[in-house]
Amino acid sequence: MYEPIRKKSVPTMAGTPSDFPHRSREEELDIQLAGHLAALLAVTDELRTVAPSADLDAAAERLAGQVARLRGGVAPARTQVAAVRDPAALHRRAHALSGRALVVAASRADTAAAILAAERMDAHAAAAPGGPQKLSSSTH
Repeated sequence: MYEPIRKKSVPTMAGTPSDFPHRSREEELDIQLAGHLAALLAVTDELRTVAPSADLDAAAERLAGQVARLRGGVAPARTQVAAVRDPAALHRRAHALSGRALVVAASRADTAAAILAAERMDAHAAAAPGGPQKLSSSTH
């Protein structure tokens, strides 16, 4: 009833390069980490427009340095922020992006990026309305 497959559906030839580029796990993690840090930089720049501070200025410079390092010296694109959003929402977004960057940085054992991401997580958790998130301390 069914005819057996006579040849492979994807032809491969030994010794010939493939038509698509292959990246190592390290390269993929570098790309992913640079993307998370660049997104965090964009949110940091938005926050700097809403509430300028020396801490955010320093964080933006450190983030830009890490992105450039991960991208082989290419500085991240930075634009002027036109619309100002809710600062609390920006801090929540920055906290989430910092967490993602921390996971990837830890996965690739990038200590400098992991420390920066953890510091930014703490800063955005403290700056969000209600202060740092704490676990329930109820006793039973």
